[in-house]
Amino acid sequence: MHKTHLYEAHLAAGARMVDFVGWNMPIHYGSQMDEHKAVRGDAGMFDVSHMTVVDIRGPQASAFLLRLLANDVSRLTVPGKALYSCMLNESGGVIDDLIAYYMEDEWYRLVVNAATRDKGLAWLARNGMAFRISLTEHFELAMLAVQGPNARERVHGLLPPDVVQGIASMPPFSAVLCCGYFIARTGYTGEDGYEVLLPAEEAIAFWNRLEAAGVKPCGLAARDTLRLEAGMHLYGQDMDEDVTPLESGLAWTVAMKDDRRFIGRDALERQQENGVDRKLSGVLLEGRGVLRPGYRVMTAAGEGVTTSGTFSPTLEKAIALARVPVEATGACDVEIRGKAYPAHLVKPPFARHGKVCDGIL
Repeated sequence: MHKTHLYEAHLAAGARMVDFVGWNMPIHYGSQMDEHKAVRGDAGMFDVSHMTVVDIRGPQASAFLLRLLANDVSRLTVPGKALYSCMLNESGGVIDDLIAYYMEDEWYRLVVNAATRDKGLAWLARNGMAFRISLTEHFELAMLAVQGPNARERVHGLLPPDVVQGIASMPPFSAVLCCGYFIARTGYTGEDGYEVLLPAEEAIAFWNRLEAAGVKPCGLAARDTLRLEAGMHLYGQDMDEDVTPLESGLAWTVAMKDDRRFIGRDALERQQENGVDRKLSGVLLEGRGVLRPGYRVMTAAGEGVTTSGTFSPTLEKAIALARVPVEATGACDVEIRGKAYPAHLVKPPFARHGKVCDGIL
């Protein structure tokens, strides 16, 4: 099993370690609830060094990504600017979702999922053969996510003034490369903060300094409840190779206004012509209970199924994402252990920036 560069720091902090797609990762450090609330109300940090970081360089780097990604990297013209996109197969299914950063005309940086590393890299290599590019995976880097309303301030307190000056006014979905640190204003929690790529040998010291500054270590369990409250998708549950972005609440990531022929576009055009049958909706349980993936959802328009589910610490109710008929709205029932429980469909996100989103409750 793989270990991140922060493995010893997790053990020292009393983390409960679990196998996550072949990586020995912390699930929590004693209280998932406390970790979740720290991110919503103050600042928490996650080890995300299991993520895959790949640089694409060469005179055809842009042309390659215009073919590979459903979103349009030609929109990226400012160094460090990023966008979120899906990488599709020919049938329009999602091979992976990722963030692409424009560094310069012949250099882009991708951050992709750990669970899809092997097939994602294989897809990049296979399709990259027709382009003059190189692919470089960065094993020598660690990656930390520092998230919460006070996260940026805590990070600023640990960095040299010239670095802080470079990131303090940086807009969301942007990054700066400075003094060997790649600092991006991105995250997977619905809160502000940074994702920091830094040399592996400096990771534990930086982690310890963050903890000393009051940033709470957080594990995978809190990361999952936070991202679900924020309406953010998890690959393998809310999307996969058998569903398209149009069925997964990700139509906003597909750029089809021009004639760019990205992989999977033909399938999406056919789906648009024929009409999309399913959509991804939020589900809010009305009474007590916990929602999990795989539960039947019964609506007036037909049946669906939950793809992700949890108990929301912010709402103090059970929430889920579910793939349901496109016409489905309003009241529904969710089957839990053979019994129907009343619920209703809502538009995600459920909670962001420390509070419940409008129209959810």
